[in-house]
Parts: sequence; structure tokens; C-alpha cells
Amino acid sequence: MISNMNIRKIVISILTCTMILMSLAGCSGSAGAGGSVSGSGVKIFCTTPVLDDFKGLLLNAIKDSGSKYGATVTIGDECASVDEQVKQIREAASSSYDVIICNPVDSETALQLEIAAGDCPVVFINSQPEEDKLEPNRYMYVGSNENDAASFQAEYVWKELGNPSSMNIVVFQGQPGHPAAIGRTAGVRDYFKQNNVNVTYVFNDTAYWDETKAYEEFLIFLKTNQPFDAVICNNDSMAIGVVRAMNEKGFDTAKIPVVGVDATDAGCDSIREGGMQFTVYQSAVGQGAAAIELSIALAKHGSAAGVEGLSDDGLYVWVPYVPVDSSNVNSFK
Repeated sequence: MISNMNIRKIVISILTCTMILMSLAGCSGSAGAGGSVSGSGVKIFCTTPVLDDFKGLLLNAIKDSGSKYGATVTIGDECASVDEQVKQIREAASSSYDVIICNPVDSETALQLEIAAGDCPVVFINSQPEEDKLEPNRYMYVGSNENDAASFQAEYVWKELGNPSSMNIVVFQGQPGHPAAIGRTAGVRDYFKQNNVNVTYVFNDTAYWDETKAYEEFLIFLKTNQPFDAVICNNDSMAIGVVRAMNEKGFDTAKIPVVGVDATDAGCDSIREGGMQFTVYQSAVGQGAAAIELSIALAKHGSAAGVEGLSDDGLYVWVPYVPVDSSNVNSFK
């Protein structure tokens, strides 16, 4: 009989191979009516908030995919406020762009952004609006399901610690109110509840996706002398900050799992060096390519039909997460 751990390793291997093949293929696929993707003649405007590591990777992927598929992609200046982003979108909509790719400064302003876009379709990325603000073939979201990332994190921590009935956990959240921070944190809690694990969250704070903030806040937590079994972070940067603090204070990261999300280069390096134990690969390349493919489909066909990853309700294009630990980290260079 195959053990649960071996089943998990098999699943990870399959997912890893799938994602590698997708990357090698440039995430090429079909758009609209099912033909090969061609963005010739399609004009896309992309608006983004101030960049962090992952948002930067995502923006580069959008540029690269646009070039690959022959679409014209214009990148707006980084927006520090909702007002700046609304102005950008309004100007893009009046400048004959076919589609707007929008990484919202604040996802709760989706309706305001859609109004600014007028008749121009909007493809949201990275920061997910509420479902009632989405509409098939007009206002859609491209991303990865945050509950999957959280479940992978929680499962790893629980199994790595020997499936205990109770645990003391530290959680570091990203930007307050950000859909990814909300979804990843809630997903961790849901996983443990569903598996009847009694978890005491000895420290649960925000570090705004930032390595230094997580480092400083974790040092503050350590002064409380509370016991902790693992640290779950909403992204790799915060996890790296926690590892730095633990190393300085003599804690063994081989015995106390620190886990993140994104599988950034720095996160994968940390796993290889024995710092972080686990992360979840969020494919910036895959999301960027999917956003461009969806944009081309909407511009040329007025429909997302045939776009890989399209949800049954037509509101989302999902790019799968992949678990990453020491067994497969070298596949993510």
C-alpha cells in the first residue's frame, strides 16, 4: 500500500512536471475560438500599483507574453493611489485600447475602476475583486486560488510536525485587506479546523509582504517567550525575514518549519540553504501569459471561451499553485 506521504510526493511530482512543461511552452494555448494565440492588432493597457517582488515578476511576464503573441502592451506608471489608477484607466479607455489589464491598488474599488474603463473590458490580476463585481467576457480575474496555497502550507506544517492534535502557530499576513492576505490566512485556519487540529495562534500580525517588517516583528514576538511550533507566512519575503530572526536568536529552522508563498528566487534559495522549509509556486509567468491570452480573446472574439483555466461560471481564469520543498525546489530556478 502506498503511504499518504508517498502519495503526496507523487502528486507534487506530477504538478511540478505540469508546471515545468507549461513554462517551457510559454503557457501557449488557445484563445477565443480555439485557434493559436495571435495578438496582432490588439492594443492592451496595463495599470499596476507600486511594485513588490511578485508584482514586478508579473509585470515582466505580461510584457514578455504581449511581445511573444504580437500584441501592443503599454505599461502605465506605478500608481500610488486609487485616484491615480482611475485617471490612468479613464485615459486608456479614451485612447482606443482594446483591453485593460488591471492590478488594482485596492480591489474594493473594482466598480469605480470598471466605470472609468467605460466599454473597455478589464482583466484584473493579482488582487481579486469581490465576485459580484465580475462579469463573464467583460470584467474577469486571472490568478491562483488562494485557498489552495493555504491548504498546501497548512498540510505541510501539520505533516512535518507529525500530525499533532494541537499546535502553537505564528502567522504573518500581507497587506491588510488585500484579498490574497485574507484568503491565505483564512485558508490556513479552515484547513486546521477541517482536520480537527486544535491550533493556538500565539502571534498573528501583518508585515505588509515585507522581509524587514517580518524580521522586526518576529523579534518582538520572541521577547514574549511564547512557545511556537511553526511560522506560516503569506509570502516568501516575510518568511525570509522570520528565518533571519530565528537564525540570529539560535532557533533551528530544521525543527521549526517556516513556510511562505510564491516560490520567488530568494524563497527557493532559502529552501536550498536550509532556511525556509516550504513555499508554494505562484506562477507569475503563467498568470502573465493567461492575462494576455484572455485579453486577446476578449479583444478579437468578445469571449473567453477556449482560454485554458476558464472557470465554469466564466468569471475566472485559474493558474494552479504547486507545492515546493527540498524534494523539488531545484525545478524552480
